[in-house]
Amino acid sequence: MYRRHIVVLAVVAAVILVFAAGNIRQAPWTGAPARAVTERGALSEAEKANVDIFEKVSPSVVQVVAQSTPNPLSEEQEGGEASGTGIVWDTEGHIVTNNHVVQNASQVAIRFASGEAVRAEIVGTAPNYDLAVLRIRSARTLPSPVAIGSSADLKVGQFAFAIGNPFGLDQSMSSGIISALKRRLPTSSGREISNVIQTDTAINPGNSGGPLLDSAGRLIGVTTAILSPSGSNAGIGFAIPVDIVNRVVPELIRSGRVPTPGIGIVTANEAVATRLGAEGLIVVRTTPGSPAERAGLRGVNLSTGELGDVITAIDGKPVHRLSDLSDAIEQVGVGKNVRLSVKRDGATRDVEVAVVDIGRMQ
Repeated sequence: MYRRHIVVLAVVAAVILVFAAGNIRQAPWTGAPARAVTERGALSEAEKANVDIFEKVSPSVVQVVAQSTPNPLSEEQEGGEASGTGIVWDTEGHIVTNNHVVQNASQVAIRFASGEAVRAEIVGTAPNYDLAVLRIRSARTLPSPVAIGSSADLKVGQFAFAIGNPFGLDQSMSSGIISALKRRLPTSSGREISNVIQTDTAINPGNSGGPLLDSAGRLIGVTTAILSPSGSNAGIGFAIPVDIVNRVVPELIRSGRVPTPGIGIVTANEAVATRLGAEGLIVVRTTPGSPAERAGLRGVNLSTGELGDVITAIDGKPVHRLSDLSDAIEQVGVGKNVRLSVKRDGATRDVEVAVVDIGRMQ
């Protein structure tokens, strides 16, 4: 009986040794030869183009870290840290990023692709466009500024590339297409950015302030937001068009702020106008002392609910939404006049209104 058990145990032990020996012979640390590498051949033209874009632009893309301190006068007693992306704008040390990345920041640091970290100061912010300009404090040899493209001739379907620091992972590149143009994006200041670029290029938290590039490696937009229930990329990202960036940034460098052209009115949203059957912008009220008030524009009668003026055109161009009006006013600029076609009580008349910097009126 015992002899039979011993034989069985011996057989089991032998099997275990065989399997163990087999495993040992297959282990990589035994010195067994590695398999030969199969040559892959040349990269495809599309791959080469992607690699060229990354190698050319990535040194000019930086990580932006903003530290805020608690405000003793605020109910929010905790400070915090925000991380985003920035773009080398020129050879003078200016970095472009999103306003929401550095908003309320007491300290800002920049980390280059080389790993070098330097302090930066905020030169100016434009909350209406979610843009900010920083300047590095220490002199150094800067990477080349990112080449500037144009957003005026973009086409839906053309390739788009984003380089940034999603979730703090630096120097990440993603690609996609331009999904739509002329989107409108609300900002924290209560205004809208018009002509915003929509892309399915992967944009995640940490990409904010980074470059959106075309297939030539030119800057066509600054990534600013995503539309996602989860807070991560869902295929709908937005970028501020470079034509706006190229207009706003020089103003921020020159004076630290950007004029906000306006006439001093508050309008009803499009849904209200549609519901009331009004074709144009309903003037809800005018700002006291504004050009609109001086020109005699009339808002809604709050006592009776009766409509006042409805703006139907500006300088002869039809107005259907607020962005139509604000775009035209921005193109005219501060210090000039616009001609509004206004409907009141069934009659239409033209009114000359001055364009002012309404940011100075607040």
